[in-house]
Amino acid sequence: MSKILFVVTGADHWTLADGTRHPTGFWAEEAVAPYEAFKAAGHEVVVATPGGVVPTVDRGSLAPEFNGGQEGADRVEAALAAFTELQGPVELAEVDLDDYVAVFYPGGHGPMEDLAVDATSGALLTRALESGKPLGIVCHAPSALLAAVSADGAPSVAGYRLTGFTNVEEDQAGFADRAKWLLQDRLVQAGADFREGEPWAPYVVVDRNLVTGQNPASAGPLATELLKHLA
Repeated sequence: MSKILFVVTGADHWTLADGTRHPTGFWAEEAVAPYEAFKAAGHEVVVATPGGVVPTVDRGSLAPEFNGGQEGADRVEAALAAFTELQGPVELAEVDLDDYVAVFYPGGHGPMEDLAVDATSGALLTRALESGKPLGIVCHAPSALLAAVSADGAPSVAGYRLTGFTNVEEDQAGFADRAKWLLQDRLVQAGADFREGEPWAPYVVVDRNLVTGQNPASAGPLATELLKHLA
């Protein structure tokens, strides 16, 4: 059985511009939808985190208003409980990319805290881009690409078409004026060709082996697209 690597934030908070800590982690839908798609397609999922810590779910992502009502929230919570691999992650530093057919990063604000500055994750992302293996990254997780640097010192993501959580969405979520920096701005500064869809609507961008999704609603469509690259 082929294995897909899930790299998940180990952070349980996001430090805002005023120094306060906003409780966060990974966003449930962005982990659950791809997990279910990958398992249904017959793949094994291995979770890795910085330091091998058990990842924290953003409790806000389990709220009914983010899951189409209470029934949807209950379904996501049950699916998350069934995602048992989250309870036994491997240490990111011990990952061998050769063991996996694809790599996926779910979002949430957590990656803005740790993966955005994690050199180990950055090196893995650079290798993944260069390997041609499908690499899926959604919502705030493209912040991890900011730590990816090529051998010549240039941002590995320079010249790639991609998407991620937009400035408009961050503003509508109430964090744009509270954040130290905005994801869209930083990716543009890194030389990426940032593409922007309608706020909160599914939007996926594919460039070579890099498959990115804009927001939580994009996680399922992103997984479908990534699986096409494995067919």
